[in-house]
Amino acid sequence: MTAVDRDEVIAAKERIRGLVETTPLIESEIAGQRVWLKCECLQTGGSFKLRGASNRLAQLSPEERERGVVAFSSGNHARGVAIAARRLGIRAIIVMPADAPQVKVEGTRGEGAEIILYDRLGESREAIAARISEETGATVVPSFDDPMIVAGQGTVGLEILEQMPEPPARIIVPCGGGGLASGIALACPDAEVVVVEPEGWDDMAHSLERGEIVPVGPDAPPTFCDAIQTLKVSPITLGVLRERRAKALSVTDAEVADAVRFAWARHQLVVEPGAAVGLAALLAGKLAPAQGTVVVLSGGNVDPALHARIVNQA
Repeated sequence: MTAVDRDEVIAAKERIRGLVETTPLIESEIAGQRVWLKCECLQTGGSFKLRGASNRLAQLSPEERERGVVAFSSGNHARGVAIAARRLGIRAIIVMPADAPQVKVEGTRGEGAEIILYDRLGESREAIAARISEETGATVVPSFDDPMIVAGQGTVGLEILEQMPEPPARIIVPCGGGGLASGIALACPDAEVVVVEPEGWDDMAHSLERGEIVPVGPDAPPTFCDAIQTLKVSPITLGVLRERRAKALSVTDAEVADAVRFAWARHQLVVEPGAAVGLAALLAGKLAPAQGTVVVLSGGNVDPALHARIVNQA
């Protein structure tokens, strides 16, 4: 059994109406086949994360709002929580890795959140957040291991259903912890869901294969897909994706760079590396384009200098 269902996604859509943008679904072409790009890179705050954060914080009691919230994130969830908290007048403390892109750190700080940096490899962000919660009474708002976060992210899928000229047959989704992918899987029960991860960080793929949570190994290679560098998935997200028989693929940084360039050259879209992995899988031929295919571009918070280097690369 899963801790969240499609009814919760539908309820989330009503709850966050007016708090998030309905992002465009645009037509593209890959290998001669029409595909659709869902542009969450154009969402307020630069990613889909505002959806789940808004749905979770909107349900806090007055007492919980008074005590504030604490979240941990490499950037996009951090900013989503910070925006939602600012709008609701709630204090937000965000635990971020010291190597997070500066554009994400500054974007989160600019929304009024307090930032606490930690060592991604040597410290536990969950433990730091738990300590802050114990000391301050703040509510922990995880990035994907929460039914209301998953429900909020699933509103991307409901929008796809409304925007598509035909029912989506396949939806390709970037995957870190799996909150977006599992939410979309709930929202779009008739579509095949394909999750894509960075090579060496494909713990969802291994977890789906073994039927249990398999963390990222200690020898995981470096990747510039920081937005989806999660060390393990959650029972909620794995449960939903296993039930929906989701497929999983992985891509290299070089393939991701090609996708970032494609989005910019073809559509003038700024897409961060971690948000371009689904597009990368399609462009690299790891999945054949087919009628009714949707690719989610989940965020656009990339360091401008890095983006310039990628798109200008020969």
